[in-house]
Amino acid sequence: MKTLKIAYWVSTGIIVLVMLYSGFAYLTQPALQQGFQHLGYPGYFRVELGIAKLIGAVLLVVPVSARVREWVYAGFAFTFISAFIAHAASGDPIGNKIGPVIFLAILGVSYAAWVKRSVTEQRTQVA
Repeated sequence: MKTLKIAYWVSTGIIVLVMLYSGFAYLTQPALQQGFQHLGYPGYFRVELGIAKLIGAVLLVVPVSARVREWVYAGFAFTFISAFIAHAASGDPIGNKIGPVIFLAILGVSYAAWVKRSVTEQRTQVA
């Protein structure tokens, strides 16, 4: 149980930090505005995505219902998959494509650990 808890918090912490940083950067760094133009996205999408990342990062660490947490995980998964596809379609170098894949894997670890912890906690409450 202790290993599961450590795996959950380390992986979730990494995702939260990445999303907080990227969400803030999307809203404040001109270089990212140019990056979104390079990928062919409109400017407002960068703002929407930045705000969504900040909200999602907070929702991963505060007590919310399981349904809300599931949507946060799904939203982040869509974000990482879409980032990989966008970078691949625009012909970006492998370094730009591999980051989203790595963070998707870390998100998968966080999600799997959260599900396993939830099931374990439910069993102990019933017993």
